[in-house]
Amino acid sequence: MSQKLFTRNFILLMFGQVSSLIGNYTLKFALSMYILEKTGSAAVFGTIMAIAMIPTILLAPFGGFMADRFNRRNMMAALDFISGVCVLAAFMLFQNNQTILLIAVLQIILSVFGAFETPTVQASVSQIHSGENLLKANAAVNQVQAAAALITPFTGSLFYTAFGIRPVLAVTSVCFFITAFLECFIKLECVKTHKESKVISIIKDDFKESIRFLKSDQPKIFKLLLLASGISFFIIGISVVGLPYLVRNVLSLSSNHYGIAESIIGIGAIAGSILAGIMSSKLSVSKLHILTLVLGVCIIPSALAFFMPVDTMLKYIILIASFFAGQMICAMFSIISLSTIQQNTPQYLTGKVMAFVMTISTCTQPLGQIVYGLLFDIFSADSWLVLLLTGFIICAAGCTTAPFFKKFYCNNTL
Repeated sequence: MSQKLFTRNFILLMFGQVSSLIGNYTLKFALSMYILEKTGSAAVFGTIMAIAMIPTILLAPFGGFMADRFNRRNMMAALDFISGVCVLAAFMLFQNNQTILLIAVLQIILSVFGAFETPTVQASVSQIHSGENLLKANAAVNQVQAAAALITPFTGSLFYTAFGIRPVLAVTSVCFFITAFLECFIKLECVKTHKESKVISIIKDDFKESIRFLKSDQPKIFKLLLLASGISFFIIGISVVGLPYLVRNVLSLSSNHYGIAESIIGIGAIAGSILAGIMSSKLSVSKLHILTLVLGVCIIPSALAFFMPVDTMLKYIILIASFFAGQMICAMFSIISLSTIQQNTPQYLTGKVMAFVMTISTCTQPLGQIVYGLLFDIFSADSWLVLLLTGFIICAAGCTTAPFFKKFYCNNTL
């Protein structure tokens, strides 16, 4: 008899993520629009976003160590509560002449908490579910993330346009408090590790154990992470920096247009998550090179649209369609990869390994934001070149990684 997917713990975790993500995504959208409006530069915008990611990359392994040593429910509730307090403090301290500095500090603080929150949530999902249900659970979590990404840009653009950045901070703090409250009712046992030791020895031993597991016991997972990291460099560059810059600065459209674009693209992530859940028995790591190739192909139409002398709104529509398809593929790629890693990782190592997954897969993202910020500033009149080159590179990655993914799948089925 198959295990029930929507258990009490999983429902509470899901609703908590809904609240947290709505607040987080609304805040990120508003901050993106605010920074672009204040600076008008893709390079400055990309650099600020990149700096905010650095704490997550550096601290994620420590978040994983804690997730495997302490009660994961308590960690999630505490982190969300403290995040709410910090956002509320930013709301109270907000002054128009100090906003960029305050926003930068707030993003860094939330990035620090995110380094501990993300691996803890991922480890909690694998503690609640296993087997085929794990892939379905990851798909459900991804659908929640995609739904939040769908709703918040549209509502956030209306809210930001009508009221400005300060009320967004207040709403975000409330969302974090709601999440912390819901997480208090999740029942998760503290995962027992193989050995007990002093704190310094624990951190040192956990670090060595995680490195050994990834490089010696499961080298194929390490290679998968390196590939994901490389793809993230390009995808984050064109989506986090490129999309808002193209809509607001190149096409000269409003923040509402950007909000609509992000919402529609969010539907692509939902569609990808739904497909991954429905096709869970048929999807495997052997298909990842095909998804990578298709991802590159999805970007090319947007490049052609900005190259051709067509109407602004037609460029806008094609840009949305291209990114919609790309987001759908990214969601499927992410779910398959994450489930594969979790299924090949012992439960007592899950938190640490998921932290390294987060660190390795995101380590190139700040560089991607900075590089693409510079590229879009330099080629603002020829942005199609940046998009076209990105599409071709990702297509090439899909073609050249086919043998690796097929071998990965064969080894897993032996």
